[in-house]
Amino acid sequence: QVQLVESGGGSVQAGGSLTLSCAASVRPYSRPCVAWFRQAPGKEREAVARVSTFSDGVDYADSAKGRFTISQDDAKNTISLQMNSLKPEDTATYYCAASRDFVCTLRAADYEYWGQGTQVTVSY
Repeated sequence: QVQLVESGGGSVQAGGSLTLSCAASVRPYSRPCVAWFRQAPGKEREAVARVSTFSDGVDYADSAKGRFTISQDDAKNTISLQMNSLKPEDTATYYCAASRDFVCTLRAADYEYWGQGTQVTVSY
């Protein structure tokens, strides 16, 4: 069982920055794929970014490219999402997800473990 706890959400004005953190209960080799997803009210859950411990690094949704950075700190067993140039349309609940698979994707269905989410609100 992999437990994930997100933190770092909050309210920020457009153009501002936030860093989300996901604390995992197991080491990276036990959860090679970790991703951030988000869900806005009335909308489907969508991928933001993912990081692979053993293979090809990172990948981003188009909406996140150039503004968000995902990284993994093996020593602290955390996965961070640095978000810059935030826009009101980034407002959502952000979820950390992990998979024991070794092929990492941006598909929510491929992730078995999910955190409770952290709210991000971006105002004009």
